[in-house]
Amino acid sequence: MTLNVSALRDAFPILHQEANGKPLVYLDNAATTQKPRAVIDAIRDYYQGTNSNVHRGAHYLSDRATADFEAARDTVAAFLNADREEIIWTKGTTEGINLVAQCIGRERLKPGDEVLITTLEHHANIVPWQQACLATGASLKVVPLREDGSVDTEAFHQLLNERTRIVALSHVSNSLGSVTPVAELIAAARAAGAITLVDGAQAVSHFPVDVRALDCDFYAFSGHKLFGPTGIGALYGRRELLEAMPPYQTGGEMIEVVTFEKSTWNQLPYKFEPGTPNIAGVVGLGAAIRWLQGQARDALARHERALLSAAHEQAEAFPGLKIIGNAATKVSVLSFLLDGAHPADVGVLLDKQGVAVRTGHHCCMPLMDSLGIPGTVRASFSIYNTLDEVDVLFQALHKVRSFL
Repeated sequence: MTLNVSALRDAFPILHQEANGKPLVYLDNAATTQKPRAVIDAIRDYYQGTNSNVHRGAHYLSDRATADFEAARDTVAAFLNADREEIIWTKGTTEGINLVAQCIGRERLKPGDEVLITTLEHHANIVPWQQACLATGASLKVVPLREDGSVDTEAFHQLLNERTRIVALSHVSNSLGSVTPVAELIAAARAAGAITLVDGAQAVSHFPVDVRALDCDFYAFSGHKLFGPTGIGALYGRRELLEAMPPYQTGGEMIEVVTFEKSTWNQLPYKFEPGTPNIAGVVGLGAAIRWLQGQARDALARHERALLSAAHEQAEAFPGLKIIGNAATKVSVLSFLLDGAHPADVGVLLDKQGVAVRTGHHCCMPLMDSLGIPGTVRASFSIYNTLDEVDVLFQALHKVRSFL
């Protein structure tokens, strides 16, 4: 099936504008994706016609809001191939990882235990485990990378041992685009008796994810990187682990019975969802996933591969440009440096030409330290970008080089 990129772009109102007097070329999709009209309309319709608190309301609007809220949970469960009771609403990937680090890490870790992560990780998949280790006396172990920016799987297997209690992996690197072979590493971790968590923030918009096939214990993602709203995400957790875990936060909704002497907890998934949730965000996330699932995802993936291939081809021929991260398997992210130019300066000069990129360490300071660089310029492509926009990026980079 041939993808009609022009028709696809028409679904995203924000793309049809100028930035600094130039047509907007939005290449910051690893930071956040833009939102299709279906998502914008769903959020507007919720506030205009349905707005009410969910659960226990004895009136029409509450019943409608609850039905939409729980239907979105069903949508996420089907999206990941999970049971609905295993889907916990969060603010995003960061909160999902913190929930597991607090409720599993601090409860189960002890001195001598180890948590295994990789050098690729975003701060959100480093700091929670670092703090859990500091609180319990456990140790944080880090898997190095190969020269191409992929995880050194041989080193992973060497570091994995009988002391490894938790393995936390990014499915896709936000800074380099490298795809980690998580299924292989999860299988080894489970054989060693370790609990596994996958940071899926950068994966879910690029390819289908099946948590049953991966056989992971936890999988976290954010709505805003999946064409959905900010401030909403989901955590998949294996049912038996969620049942055994203590609550992350306490308050209303997550309780069964409260007395002044003690409290008991609600059933899954509500045990982990205290207080009034981000109902509009949940509705918007459900709409985003339904919209995405209505597209030809194979065609979207082919288009993204074509964008990455075209960008790499021009980057490799560009004088003084060095690609950072050239893994054999990666999503449509191009991180690079220009000789003699600070990434921040490159970003500013690209913005003047209407090209939006991200510069800096991308919340991956330890990764940048391991590479011996302060950061990169990152152009991250999504389904609505075009081959013409790849050309515009490199035309703009030629002007940047002449300025610097």
